[in-house]
Amino acid sequence: MGMGRPSLVLIIGLAAAVTLALAATKAPETGVVIESKTVFKKLTKSPVAFYHAKHKEFACTACHHAYNHGKNVWQEGQEVKKCGECHEEKKQDKILGLKDAFHKQCMDCHKKMAKERGKDKSGPTACNKCHPPKPGEKPEKEEDK
Repeated sequence: MGMGRPSLVLIIGLAAAVTLALAATKAPETGVVIESKTVFKKLTKSPVAFYHAKHKEFACTACHHAYNHGKNVWQEGQEVKKCGECHEEKKQDKILGLKDAFHKQCMDCHKKMAKERGKDKSGPTACNKCHPPKPGEKPEKEEDK
């Protein structure tokens, strides 16, 4: 006995919904620009380009999180909220300010990788390596920081 038309439509619809849900939660292949204009009303540094492809070896929960009673309960496939939805410009109770959260998350990991693998096999920790000069802006000298 063959499948009826309503069953086939239901199966196709379900497959499409699952495909769309997976596509919506998959890390982008291209760079993501981090600028958080909703939190930082005036940007003092240029936005940062983040590339998921360079971070494939790490679990998504190394960066993405949703804390409940001090435990990260975020799981791969769940919605990824913008960092500024929880982190404000300044620290609020136990929640780091957004700038400190980004710097701690990224730079601490890059410093750890530099110790474990060597500086040439880790990420940047210098301001001008993540925040390139804005058009027409004089590049910062690293020793100024």
